[in-house]
Formats: sequence, structure tokens, C-alpha cells
Amino acid sequence: MIKSNHSKQQGLYAVEFAIIGSLFFLLLFAVLEIGRLFFVWNVLTEVTRRGARLATVCYLDTSNIVAFDDMISTALFNDNAIIPNLSSSNLQIHYLMDDGTQVLSSVDANFINFVKVDIINYQHQLLIPGLFLTLNSPSFSTTLPSESLGVTPHTTTLCTPS
Repeated sequence: MIKSNHSKQQGLYAVEFAIIGSLFFLLLFAVLEIGRLFFVWNVLTEVTRRGARLATVCYLDTSNIVAFDDMISTALFNDNAIIPNLSSSNLQIHYLMDDGTQVLSSVDANFINFVKVDIINYQHQLLIPGLFLTLNSPSFSTTLPSESLGVTPHTTTLCTPS
């Protein structure tokens, strides 16, 4: 009895689809993940921008020269988890003098001319099937000239989440 070529190639299309389909879906998830990575970077940039803006116009703890927790919470979108793993421990706020040195004591609080906000130690987990990578974020930083620092002739402005 003669067997036809058809029976020898019966599972060939399924094998080809498995190979090509897995490569296609891997590439598709990689493209989607790169888009998500750019979104995360934009959010991190926005957090530093919001933090610097709030730090220039909100009152600070002049005894320790630090921003209040409410202001940091507001900079982080009121602790709404827009992106995973971002917390107040990733946000650093520095009050600087004209020469760029950090103001560390209440004696120098009158010499604050700039506010610098940094994102530190943020790690982004890629969600590509089969590739379990964690990326350390690049440094995100915003520096703005200080404005009122929350002090007006009549009152002080505390920035609280709304």
C-alpha cells in the first residue's frame, strides 16, 4: 500500500503556526511593553514637575528643611497608584542656595533660591511573557526657582491633598 505525502505533512501547519505565532505574540507584547515603559517615564517626569512646583509654593518644615508629607502625597497624585512601585520613598526634594548647595539648617532657610526634585531607586518590571526583566529607571529631575515657599504677608500655605 502506498502512503500519500498528505499524511506525512498533516501536522506541519500546526507546527509552523506554533513557531511563527509565538514569535509574533512575543513581538506584539514587546511593542506594547515599550509603550507602557514610555508612559511610566512620562508619569515619572510629571511627578518631578508637580513636586517641584508644589515645593516652590507650599510651606516647608523650616526646622528640618523638608517638605511636608501632604505635599509629597499631592505630588504623587494623592497616592493613587498610576504606576506600580512608586511611593514617597522614591521622591527626594532638596532646597538649594544660589551656588547649588543644599540648605540643611533653619539658619539658612532664608537663602533658599531653588527647589530640586528627584526620582530615585525606581524599578520598572517588564511584563513580556517569558522575559522577566526589571529595569532601573534613569534619573528624573526637575529644578525650579523658589517662589513664596508657602509664606505670604497674611498666612502660610500648606498644600494638602484635595
